[in-house]
Amino acid sequence: MTPPVEAAVQNARAALGIEVVIHNRTGLHARPAREFVNVAKRFSSDVRVHHGAKRANGKSLAALLALGVKPGSAIRIEVEGADGEAALQALAAAVTAGLGEDPAAAGQSAAPAGPGDHRSAAAEIGTPDADPAAPGVEPRSWAAIAVTAGSAGEPRRAARAADPRVRRGVPAAPGLAIGPIYQLRVADAPIRDTADDPSDERRRLAAALDLARAQLAAAGRGLVERGAAAEAAILDVQRELLDDPEVAAAVDQRIAGGASAARAWHAVLAERAVALAGVADELLAARAADFADLSDRVVRILAGDRAAGDAMPAHPVIVIAPDLSPSQTTAFAAGRVLGICTAGGGPTSHAAILARALGLPSVVGAGGDVLSWPDGALIVLDGATGEVLRDPDPAEAAQVRDAQAAHATRRAADERSAMNPAITRDGRRVEIAANIGSLDEARRAAAAGAEAVGLLRTEFLFLDRASPPDEDAQRAVYAAIAGALGGRPVIVRTLDIGGDKPLPYLAQPAEANPFLGVRGLRLCLERPELLRQQLRAIVGAAGAGSLRVMLPMVADLGELRAARAILAEITAERSAAALEVGIMIEVPSAAILAHVFAPEVDFFSIGSNDLTQYTLAMDRTHPTLAAQADGLHPAVLRLIERTVEAAHAHGKWVGLCGELGADPVAVPILVGLGLDELSVNVPAIAQVKSQVRALSFADARAIAARALRCATAGEVRKVMTS
Repeated sequence: MTPPVEAAVQNARAALGIEVVIHNRTGLHARPAREFVNVAKRFSSDVRVHHGAKRANGKSLAALLALGVKPGSAIRIEVEGADGEAALQALAAAVTAGLGEDPAAAGQSAAPAGPGDHRSAAAEIGTPDADPAAPGVEPRSWAAIAVTAGSAGEPRRAARAADPRVRRGVPAAPGLAIGPIYQLRVADAPIRDTADDPSDERRRLAAALDLARAQLAAAGRGLVERGAAAEAAILDVQRELLDDPEVAAAVDQRIAGGASAARAWHAVLAERAVALAGVADELLAARAADFADLSDRVVRILAGDRAAGDAMPAHPVIVIAPDLSPSQTTAFAAGRVLGICTAGGGPTSHAAILARALGLPSVVGAGGDVLSWPDGALIVLDGATGEVLRDPDPAEAAQVRDAQAAHATRRAADERSAMNPAITRDGRRVEIAANIGSLDEARRAAAAGAEAVGLLRTEFLFLDRASPPDEDAQRAVYAAIAGALGGRPVIVRTLDIGGDKPLPYLAQPAEANPFLGVRGLRLCLERPELLRQQLRAIVGAAGAGSLRVMLPMVADLGELRAARAILAEITAERSAAALEVGIMIEVPSAAILAHVFAPEVDFFSIGSNDLTQYTLAMDRTHPTLAAQADGLHPAVLRLIERTVEAAHAHGKWVGLCGELGADPVAVPILVGLGLDELSVNVPAIAQVKSQVRALSFADARAIAARALRCATAGEVRKVMTS
């Protein structure tokens, strides 16, 4: 039977056009539009998209966004060129598959974290966080701890409704902050209207765009290193706009007419922002801020101001601003900003999404009068309720600060003992390792008490470059990382790249669903030259420390055997010692067949992030499903239990390297399931070690057994917090 997409294309081939429906929950917003553009750019044919009376270049992200395509709306795709039929087939398939999302998925913009988002929103800035595994920690909400002078400790919630000191906005990022106000006022960069030499302006603009790309790439890598890969895609969209063909043509036309590079760029981006702001879709209209942000970034570079903003105070502050751009949000120095309050904006803005990723308590839409509050005035900001309290009385401020002090004291004690091993009260040792993605992170992991590197993400060597790193370059980095760990084990994950994370120098056909496509080890086995070069580099660097090899996205025993055969050839050629080899358990088939894999590996490492989303068929970055895509779902826990049992039956060890390993609610369960290692992001090492030391393994086993008897993740968390 002919597949529906192919049949539709065949029927429309005479006109080289097809009508399809956009099923993405938020329509053709930034992320799916970018995916559409990326597919279109793989073909030489012209691509046009029609929506009602509007028409757009299918290779222009700016033009596609301005169409304002809502969920359930039809678009017509037309192509013209030598490879038009292939382009039409690929684009129709991509739309049908959801353009990089579940067809019913929401887009990049996420709602404020709900009860299912158990990551600490304030762990890195010293604000109290709801940590149900740590007795004595106050709730996130200041309203739950602020008390009246004569009420015997009862919360004065009723009085808040009429309290003139309180402004109510929209909760955008959870967490509690208290500190002085800093009103962020940014002057516009100067713009010269005209220029005498168009060629020189084009050169200046090209250099500015190159620097803007580098800035966005660096900011994106920083987000990825903090476990915010989905949020980093926001900056990827801006990078795509830097290369938009329609924007480039319009800017060049203005420069040719005598405009300066800055004036031309600003005018064209302003036109696009106005067009997008007028779209009858609130979410798409909010993306106009991205155009304004990108315009400001490039104009400031052209003006010689790379900082994009005025100087922040040297002391920690709560920032108040009319609104914030993604650039301003990602530029905030760690520890210098306690929280964010904006007069306008919304919780689905890219700035709000980035604030959540950076762990900055945030309230948006608080109203214009907050802009008149004086610098230095003390406020309490509650990112969970959307309330901002100006001039807290001494009792209120003391309550908040006491909670913060208790949290900070606990963290300091954890850090002082971070070099000690994590051994339960009854003698079971759990190795606490680090997830890293750079040499700098390796050094920080060693200083933070990591007993190993449980996951070295090697993708950082391959991204943001025009060609792959050669063997010598890779070997040097692997050796340096091994040296930084001082002989402690370093597990090197081979390249985990694929249709959802394309490399510019690696041509790949469009995939209807890249998350289920050629990625990870599958890709490396299809391109064995990539795998061979990387394995040669790892073998060559092994003498600098204790390196192990880990293969990602293994679903079938044949994949493991093929990769091991290549490694065996290389070690034989080099007369090198055999390296330990393990696989990631992130595909349910690998967990189910763990007893088959165990005799042929040296270790397992459970990638709980992917194992959760593949087991539950839920994208863990999905704004409405994220609370349900919980690694403590009993189905996921049973797969972990099965993996541990199979490994231990064959004398092999098992680690876990997903976000679940740092979840305070999950740690007792994971220890109770028998995991030998937990690999976490560097800032969480001390806290996880401390928590393990406070546990009894016997009690943890009983806790895990109770969790396995639950029916839902919600029940598991209720059991753990009751």
